[in-house]
Amino acid sequence: MGKVFSHMTMSLDGYIAEPDDGIGELFEWYGAGDVSLPSANEGISFQVDEASAEMLRELIDDTGALISGRHLFDITDGWGDRHPVGAPVVVVTHRPPENAAEKWPTTTFVDGVEAAVERAKRIAGDTNVTIASANITQQALALGLLDEVCVSLVPVLFGEGIPYFSTLEGGHQLLEDPVVVQGRRALHLRYPVRR
Repeated sequence: MGKVFSHMTMSLDGYIAEPDDGIGELFEWYGAGDVSLPSANEGISFQVDEASAEMLRELIDDTGALISGRHLFDITDGWGDRHPVGAPVVVVTHRPPENAAEKWPTTTFVDGVEAAVERAKRIAGDTNVTIASANITQQALALGLLDEVCVSLVPVLFGEGIPYFSTLEGGHQLLEDPVVVQGRRALHLRYPVRR
């Protein structure tokens, strides 16, 4: 059985996007190296350093399903039904888009975080589930459904924006010591959730 991870790229002051959903310099590390990594989406490729490439290969190869929120799904137009990790996407939403099955046949729409994690685990089988949403990560953590919090920390200060974590339901949460990978333009951190 795989694990449930979250993974977001975050500014040093804790933001995953600017107030208007812009990403500013957050994804600069995806083009800061000499190692070319294609993705499952032919319109997206990565040019990262060797340490980041190893981290990305592991993340991509071990992801059997990805969970997204509706907001990110809409911003990316569902990645054209081909997320860069190449895994099926489960979208948490109270209002699935019209003609969803026709436009995004590999995407599943569910109502609620618990249902999304359950469905994603079934899809992923023995591989991992990756959550790519700050809000869903916070809810999964509060529900005890998250195994690791992963962050690619980049050297930029936004000053304001959309936080990776804000008010946590249930309050204080202690994590285990991180696994640290030093990349170019990003420090990759994996924190197992303490049970």
